[in-house]
Amino acid sequence: MHDSESDTFVYQTWPEKVSHMLDEIGVNSTPKEIGTDSVEQARDYYGRNFSQTPRMVTNRGCIKLENSNIDIVQIIQKG
Repeated sequence: MHDSESDTFVYQTWPEKVSHMLDEIGVNSTPKEIGTDSVEQARDYYGRNFSQTPRMVTNRGCIKLENSNIDIVQIIQKG
């Protein structure tokens, strides 16, 4: 590594990363712990009747938005 590069890496979850990106554009948000919101307790994220729907969906967490009509944003990974 070069002398100007830091040797320390800060681990961030997906909600923390997205919340930081939203803060940079002026949207107030708070990352939540994974698995703590009732939105994350849903059984199926997508219908199974269509050919394009994925069989496996991974929950990556939620973000609570402040001063917005949207309360919670859930981050999911499909594939």
